[in-house]
Amino acid sequence: MNESYSNASASSTSSLTSSHDDTEDDQTIASILAEEEEIKAEHRLGKRLSHLDSIPHTPRVNGEIPDVNDATLDHERLAERLATYDLVELQIEGDGNCQFRALADQLFRSPDYHKHVRKQVVKQLKHYRKLYESYVPMKYRSYLKKMKKSGEWGDHVTLQAAADRFEAKICLVTSFRDTCYIEILPKDKNPSREVWLSFWSEVHYNSLYATGDVPTRTPRKKHWLF
Repeated sequence: MNESYSNASASSTSSLTSSHDDTEDDQTIASILAEEEEIKAEHRLGKRLSHLDSIPHTPRVNGEIPDVNDATLDHERLAERLATYDLVELQIEGDGNCQFRALADQLFRSPDYHKHVRKQVVKQLKHYRKLYESYVPMKYRSYLKKMKKSGEWGDHVTLQAAADRFEAKICLVTSFRDTCYIEILPKDKNPSREVWLSFWSEVHYNSLYATGDVPTRTPRKKHWLF
């Protein structure tokens, strides 16, 4: 009896602690968002690529990882494009969460909010299933279960869900041979912000800034280096 009560009490305390942590996390995020208006101007990079045609975006899951030779050529192509448009990458950790970390850096000024971004993206995918289900070549519940896991790679379906959830235009500078630039727009809404990412095809995402505007942020773990 005492043991049962003790376990129940511990469970209740744990729930309260978790709820408190979530509340604090939401308050911190809200505080960061309140500062967004002050720093919006720093991320108006669109004029640099305004002359490029963006291909229509079709959400899709990840393809095969390229072999070493193809990946090397892709990386070099991406680096040349970034240099051409005077863009610089903030290096993001290559721990499987890079898409969500890069989005968090752009949205909340910290890659450490990647868990919050993933949670919001999964909520979007779950609540608006009809918008995304046709792009997922597997059982949708299995896809959702997979995407909930930390370390699971994001894809172009999660990018569309992020654009919809955060009402953001996501701008990708890619390593694709035939496609330099992709815009992902929220469905049926006007974007209220821009998010800039680099995409090393099927390998890695980084957060993009204009040269000279890259913030100094020290990752907690070893970031991705090629």
